Amino acid sequence: MTSLALGPSWLDPTSLISTFGLLGILAIVFAESGLLIGFFLPGDSLLFTTGLLVADGGYLGQPLWVVCPLIVAAAVAGDQVGYLFGRKVGPALFRRPDSRWFKQENVDKASAFFDRHGAKAVVLARFVPIVRTFTPIVAGASRMNYRTFVLFNVIGGVLWGGGVTVLGHALGRIAFVRDNIEAILVAIVLVSVVPVAVELLRARRAERAAGRGPA
Repeated sequence: MTSLALGPSWLDPTSLISTFGLLGILAIVFAESGLLIGFFLPGDSLLFTTGLLVADGGYLGQPLWVVCPLIVAAAVAGDQVGYLFGRKVGPALFRRPDSRWFKQENVDKASAFFDRHGAKAVVLARFVPIVRTFTPIVAGASRMNYRTFVLFNVIGGVLWGGGVTVLGHALGRIAFVRDNIEAILVAIVLVSVVPVAVELLRARRAERAAGRGPA
């Protein structure tokens, strides 16, 4: 299993898993799902690599039927914490100044995403890096109905946490994937940023259209 040369070595999924094991995976999934400091963590590639390593039998000795429910539970719990944090902090979150670990633009992106998609944003945001960390916080700050949030949170946790891991496990049994794992992980990272790029293009087009409109 090769290492993915993207960003710091301590963010490489294989390195993280080999060092911290299943507990490390659960901690990262929890943090990225709803803690402000978790937005930079490698969620998608980590889950995919987890599935690969379960299939490969390296580093992780637990079976898939144990790993997946634990990951889903960590993802759901992380969003719950994010929601409760947002509900407690409320409007103060939108006035918080930028710092090393916090950028107001991330909250604004999540807020726009939430406004556009409504309750289903809790599910869709799972598949959008950075946005998935801040969406449950924005949902809490917006006083989204708690029961509705829990329902969509569980659905999103199962589809993302379980789905991506199972996908990695299924593809990990294919020789081509095992032989080209680094290229596969790079592709996953690139695909995961496509929604962010699309949102940026839409925002720029909206700004240009507003600039051409009447005063």
